[in-house]
Amino acid sequence: MDEENLSFEELLNNSFEKSKKLEKETVGTVIKVTDNGEIFVDLNYKADGIIPTGEYSFAPNDDPRKELKPGDKIEVEVLKLNDGLGNVLLSSKRLKQRKIRKEFEAKVDNNEVFEEKVSEVTDKGLVVNKDGIRIFIPSSLSCGQKEIAKFKIIEYNTKEHKIIGSCKAILDEEKKLKEEEFWKNAEVGKEYEGVVSSLSSYGAFVDINGVQGLLHISEISWDRDKKAQDILKQGQTIKVRIKELDIENKRMKLMYDGKGEDPWNTLTLNVGDIIKVKIKKIMPFGVFAEVKEGVDGLIHISQISEQKISKPEEKLQIGEIVNAKVIDLNLENKKIELSIKELEGTSSEYSSLNKD
Repeated sequence: MDEENLSFEELLNNSFEKSKKLEKETVGTVIKVTDNGEIFVDLNYKADGIIPTGEYSFAPNDDPRKELKPGDKIEVEVLKLNDGLGNVLLSSKRLKQRKIRKEFEAKVDNNEVFEEKVSEVTDKGLVVNKDGIRIFIPSSLSCGQKEIAKFKIIEYNTKEHKIIGSCKAILDEEKKLKEEEFWKNAEVGKEYEGVVSSLSSYGAFVDINGVQGLLHISEISWDRDKKAQDILKQGQTIKVRIKELDIENKRMKLMYDGKGEDPWNTLTLNVGDIIKVKIKKIMPFGVFAEVKEGVDGLIHISQISEQKISKPEEKLQIGEIVNAKVIDLNLENKKIELSIKELEGTSSEYSSLNKD
């Protein structure tokens, strides 16, 4: 209805209404949007309002000419009652920013996860623009992400305009949950699939859902001279079982089925047998010789030769293959005693074994 058809009372009421004091934040009605993006707003006030192009939105792609039409309602903040041309200077951008920041702060307080496009990559880290809020993610906390960052806010300081995000924080929390779940359900004898995370002289550490377990070298091979590196590789996936479990201190020892059956259980030897053996280790008191993989026997220095020797190296060297006689066998305690001396000067049948 135009003013010509309004009664005197209605015109008076409108005049009173439009003389009311403007609130700092209010809602107006769009009158028009100019070609350069300025927005004229009816505030139900004695003067109309104007939103300059730069005060419409913080998002560079937002275009009021495409998003608004006359008659639309719009929330604004009053900047000045007179912009110098008789209009009330307004901003919708600043109101939007405050609302967005309030929502953002609520999400930060709730420890929520954000997922945003990376706007900038620097030598120090990533920059993410969350609805006009600048967030920095240091390289050490970026987890190698480059295009899309999934992160949590670990530092929020509005006074210093410092907001720090961390992708690593999410991984750490996920790891903690997996660890808690693992220890909750772990049992001795239970089988798992794990990844060899590191190798050492005494064995290997195996990662099972983020939990490290020790696989001692004695659980990897029956051969005492073999190293973990000879059998396993870092990054290799293997099946293991829990041998020992200390839930209180979060420690466990593992068993490896790849070790195979105990070779002593399949040993078919008798005292008096003549066998070929390989010299593996030389000690002052004698040598250890490999009977079969995982089974060693001792040749005492007194059983090496009929001739008196002061040290085993006078007659034997590591890697040498010789004939030896089983002179004592204790399968229960896994001990074999061998003799080369008892073969010296015996029949050609024994000495011919050296030529095989």
